[in-house]
Amino acid sequence: MHSITTAQLADAAPANLIDVREPDEFASGHVPGARNIPLSTVPNYVDELRDLDDLHVICQAGVRSGRAVAFLEQQGVEATNVDGGTGAWIAEGRPVE
Repeated sequence: MHSITTAQLADAAPANLIDVREPDEFASGHVPGARNIPLSTVPNYVDELRDLDDLHVICQAGVRSGRAVAFLEQQGVEATNVDGGTGAWIAEGRPVE
């Protein structure tokens, strides 16, 4: 599984970032530009995600996003996990929406 840190995420500015936390978690603050697709619904989006380039996946700490990336890779979708997640992003003083 390919992973990056939140610092690398900030430098990379990926074209596509999905946040797999629940909607209430996402609403409480997320990385600017992230799209919310809760982990339990990721299988419903495989075909759509397959067509995206530069796909990165984030959650609160990196566990759920790691599960999502592992699942997506099994489906032939290239994705990168963001280690540390939104929690690390916020702890580093980075902006949230």
